Amino acid sequence: MTTQPLIAAETGSDFARLSRRINQAGLLDRRPGYYALRIGTVTALFAGAWAAFAWVGDSWATLVVAVALAVLFGQIALLSHDLAHRQVFRTRRPSEIAGRLAGNLGIGMSYGWWMDKHTRHHANPNHEELDPDVDPDVLVWSKDQARASRGVPRFIGRYQAFLFFPLLTLEGLNLHWSGIRAVLKPGLKRRGLEAGLLLAHFALYLGAVFLVLSPAKALVFIAVHQGLWGVYMGSIFAPNHKGMPTLTGNDRPDFLRRQVLTSRNVRGGWFVDTAMGGLNYQIEHHLFPSMPTPHLRRAQPIVRDYCAEIGVPYHETGLVDSYAQALRHLHEAGSPLRH
Repeated sequence: MTTQPLIAAETGSDFARLSRRINQAGLLDRRPGYYALRIGTVTALFAGAWAAFAWVGDSWATLVVAVALAVLFGQIALLSHDLAHRQVFRTRRPSEIAGRLAGNLGIGMSYGWWMDKHTRHHANPNHEELDPDVDPDVLVWSKDQARASRGVPRFIGRYQAFLFFPLLTLEGLNLHWSGIRAVLKPGLKRRGLEAGLLLAHFALYLGAVFLVLSPAKALVFIAVHQGLWGVYMGSIFAPNHKGMPTLTGNDRPDFLRRQVLTSRNVRGGWFVDTAMGGLNYQIEHHLFPSMPTPHLRRAQPIVRDYCAEIGVPYHETGLVDSYAQALRHLHEAGSPLRH
């Protein structure tokens, strides 16, 4: 009689057994207090940064505000990410409302476009045909992609490891442009609303910058702000999958292995946790996308021990080494173009 529950608890797929352990630990429970504090803090800092921008006025000192806003745009993007995964609200409607306010209106990034892209990434991480994050649109992610490349990827791919961080200065503009393209094409859910919020963002942003600053200072402010935001965003997401195994064709491991084997965790304390918005626990996040950010650290030892138990490699490294691994992979992927 006493052994039956234990036997039942260990039935099911590898992921099902892990999921039961995570549920029993209460790690999928919502954390409304945490998110209320986080959203309130980021919103207050965001408003304070724009108030400081207006107070400093037409001065080169506003470039300090540009740096601060680059970080805050990244933090708002991370909040939009959590909203899209329903880590904050349990239901779709409030998640979408808050996500569009944060993404479209707050930072000029289409919530609907990004959510569609990111959902496809989560379903098939690092799959060369199915993951939009490894499309060879500018960079190539494998030797096969390098050999088949034409145009810009073929030109950049030769030295892409050296160009990676400089190219990230354009990522902020790329996020804006991708959102604009998405609302100009049919198919995006609530396209009119998304377009209106994006238009409001650009009108308020450009209006404030060119109203307060001289044209030369305004252009430099935009370049510094958007460039550093792009570098920050790329620095958050690059360590998570770049340089990890890629899949092609019919490579379809089971869900647990598909998520764990293609993901990399980044070690660090509170600073890394805050700067990366919890995405340094990429393995846990991919296994349990709706898990609130503060629970990811607590889930890590459970997931790591379980992977050791079933013989699945669990990859974790330091922040600097994660960038080094990603850059080495980019250099190797581009090697066919250098010969």
